[in-house]
Amino acid sequence: MNHRLTAFPLAALLLAGCAATPPLTETVPAAAPVEVGILAINDFHGNLEPPRRAVAIPGPGGESIQVPSGGAAWLATAIDSLREGQAHSLTVSAGDLTSASQLVSSLFLDEPTIGVMNRVGLDFNAVGNHEFDRGWRELLRLQQGGCERLAAREPCAVEPDFAGAEFRYLAANVTTESGETLFPGSALRRFGKGEEEVSVGIVGLTLEGTPGLVTPAGVAGLTFADEAATINAATAALKRAGADAVVVLIHEGAVTGGEPDPNGCVDPQGALLPILEALDPAVDLVVSGHTHRAYVCDWRSADGTKSILVTSAASQGTLVTDITLTIDPASGAVIAKRAVNVPVQSQPFRDIPLTGATTAFAPRKDIAEYVARYVAAAAEFATRPAGRLAARAPKLGPNGGPLGRLIADAQLAATREAGAQIALMNPGGIRADLDPQADGTIHFGDIYAVQPFDNTLVTMTLTGAQLAQLLASQVARETRPEILVPSEGLAFDIDLSRPAGQRLFNIRYRGAPLDPAADYRVTVNSFLASGGDGFDLFNQGTERTVGMGDLEALEAWLQADPPRRAPEAARVRDLTPPG
Repeated sequence: MNHRLTAFPLAALLLAGCAATPPLTETVPAAAPVEVGILAINDFHGNLEPPRRAVAIPGPGGESIQVPSGGAAWLATAIDSLREGQAHSLTVSAGDLTSASQLVSSLFLDEPTIGVMNRVGLDFNAVGNHEFDRGWRELLRLQQGGCERLAAREPCAVEPDFAGAEFRYLAANVTTESGETLFPGSALRRFGKGEEEVSVGIVGLTLEGTPGLVTPAGVAGLTFADEAATINAATAALKRAGADAVVVLIHEGAVTGGEPDPNGCVDPQGALLPILEALDPAVDLVVSGHTHRAYVCDWRSADGTKSILVTSAASQGTLVTDITLTIDPASGAVIAKRAVNVPVQSQPFRDIPLTGATTAFAPRKDIAEYVARYVAAAAEFATRPAGRLAARAPKLGPNGGPLGRLIADAQLAATREAGAQIALMNPGGIRADLDPQADGTIHFGDIYAVQPFDNTLVTMTLTGAQLAQLLASQVARETRPEILVPSEGLAFDIDLSRPAGQRLFNIRYRGAPLDPAADYRVTVNSFLASGGDGFDLFNQGTERTVGMGDLEALEAWLQADPPRRAPEAARVRDLTPPG
């Protein structure tokens, strides 16, 4: 914090003791406010190529305009363009920069995503839950560089001298067994000189519930602390170090209502809200993520004592949040803050053309060439035919959607030799729609985009009582759950308006009530089998058989002639009353 002092000329000091004439004084004009630009993304998930996603923006007549967005080379140009008007700037990410990625990144352990972000000029990335998908030691390798094999695939396949991230990972609430944070928790950046210098403190962290969202082995030995308490402690330390503004990068988020508007904030809800209520009033800006939603919120606490700008830029690099903090260097106070989500308009796809309603960016040449190296290296895998599909299978839809049911059926078929009777698929493990070519062909790159985690299939024995308890645990949480998608033969009903413990009922197997005393052979992916997504009850399963990979199972299922069609009929009836 800088404090302005009144300067007294030397002549005035010499005359001060001589005559009755009052000393002359000269007041130095106060330094002008300083603007610091912050460009933010979240949940990039290694989307180096355009993800064939559209951002909905409101049109001049209130209509919704679809903007084809995303792609690393276009994102780089958008960030460069927004930086041009900023004398001082930071570029930040609120987690899940890597993993659950496109094949062109995931196949190479997300090393090309690190290379892209080094070239883009990313300054900080707060760890997200997906950063731990391959284990925390592999995450350290992405920061530090090197070619030690710590995951399923061989590192440094394209760049033998992989040097790691030039930006800094932040993990304020993640500590190792030694009590030290896995990565630094915060940083302080200074901008300007002399009386015009201002400083910005940055705190980065993931959600406390990360261990329930990843394979337990990936976070073994780590502790994930309460988000608000961690932020407040770091904020106090940054203020003592002279921070004028405090920016939080947190991999936790909100959901909003209303018509699609990336700059709207209608009725925000979700796990981020109680964290905001508990924050130190010294926090000025929260860049959030995890929910893959877009919003810009001027959030105010219930008692009116706190005002925090809260942002999120959806996911996959389809938006960049352009934020400006205006800081008074004299008082060290943030006197204004504003933000806008800017679509990264890139390439048209399907029936989504380019639009003049927002800027269309050109791909940055060096990034495009760098990504092309990896696209070429992945081509043999990506373009290999992997089967056929009669029609598009969307991942979204009531209770898992057609694609979830297709995958569950594929996993059941692949493990029948292990005695499987039921398969269950987690919707969060389905990362893209399955979109065939005109002749129905599906390529390996398509199915990899759907399931990029390299899971294997695990078949286990559960009693009917254990299975019923496991299914009921999905709807015991107060937040609206993502229901496991059952394979053919299993069905049940949910009603979220009922008291906890009664929300899931009428479980049926082959049309008959589930027998609590009978044994059932159940197949899930290895993520769920080890307790991922908070399903610790899968650890009760006995007589485990490890089978083929999830991609191998889906590919085998898509070899049918005539081509398969994703099941349309829901197997989970949602009887929750509207509203």
